[in-house]
Amino acid sequence: MADLPTSFDQPVHIAVIGGTGLAQLEGYEPVAVVNPITPWGPPASPISILSHNGVNIAFLARHGLHHQFAPHEVPNRANIAALRHLGVRCVIAFSAVGSLQEEIKPMDFVIPDQVIDRTKGIRPFTFFEDGVVGHVGFADPFDKKLADIVKTCAAHMEGDGVVLHDKGTLICMEGPQFSTRAESHMYRSWGGSVINMSALPEAKLAREAELAYQVICMATDYDCWHSYEDVNVEMVMKYMHANSQNAKRLVGGVLDQLSKLDHSDLVLAKHWEGASSGPVKFMTKPAGRNPEAMKKVEYLFPGFWEN
Repeated sequence: MADLPTSFDQPVHIAVIGGTGLAQLEGYEPVAVVNPITPWGPPASPISILSHNGVNIAFLARHGLHHQFAPHEVPNRANIAALRHLGVRCVIAFSAVGSLQEEIKPMDFVIPDQVIDRTKGIRPFTFFEDGVVGHVGFADPFDKKLADIVKTCAAHMEGDGVVLHDKGTLICMEGPQFSTRAESHMYRSWGGSVINMSALPEAKLAREAELAYQVICMATDYDCWHSYEDVNVEMVMKYMHANSQNAKRLVGGVLDQLSKLDHSDLVLAKHWEGASSGPVKFMTKPAGRNPEAMKKVEYLFPGFWEN
C-alpha cells in the first residue's frame, strides 16, 4: 500500500464507510490512497481507492485505521466532505448495532428507514453555519433506492446465512458508554429497532452534501433490556468475528450491483441534486453571507455561488 499513488484524477462515484467489523474491503484491487485536507480538517483515515469490475470505489474507515476515534470524536464533516470532493455521490455505510427487539437476533442485518437522534450536540452536525444558513429536509433520512438494492442482494443470500430485516428505526445515542437499562426500555417503547453511536451526524451531513446514503446495520447484541446478557465490547466483537464473512459478502454483493449502475442517475444521486442549494441560497441573503463560510460551501459544491 505504501507504494500506491497519493493522488487520483479519475471518477469515483461509489464509497463505503466502514465501521466496527468492517475495517477494510478485501478482494479489490487497490489503485491509490488519498488523504484530502478539507476545510474541516483531514478525514478519519486515508481514503483507499479500489478497482472493482472496472469501477472505482472509495473506502473510508469511520473510526480511523486503528479505531482510534470514539463515536463523538469522528470527524464526520471531513469524512463526508472528502468523499464528496473526490466525486462520490453514493455511499453505503456499515455499522454494528444493538438490537432493541426480540425478533432482531445477533448476526441479523437491518436496513433502517428511520432514525431518532439521541446525540447531545457535542458533534458538529452541519456544513451550514457561521454566516451561511441552510435548512435541509431530513424526513426520510436514508435512501430508499439504495435500500432496495441492499434488500435485493440480501434476498439472494437468505438461504446462506444472511437474515435481513428490511426496515426499522435506528436510535443513535451519544456514547461512548452503552445505555442504561431504563434508557434501553425507553427506546423500545418508542418503537426503536436497533441502536448505535455512529449514524448521526453522518447521515445528516450526507444529505446536506446531496449524497445518496444508506446504512447497513448488523446486530451484535440485545443492548441491556434483554435478560440474555448485558452488552459489552467482548460480545460485540465475538459476533462481529462470527459473522464477518456474511457482512463482507453482503456489502460485496451491493457493490457488485452498484458497479453495474455506475454513471446511472441513482449512483450519481440525481434525485438529491438541489437538496441543499435551494435552502442555502434562499435563507441567507448576499449581504449577510460570511466569505469564509462561502468558501467552505464552495469546497463541497464547486461553482455554488455563481448562479
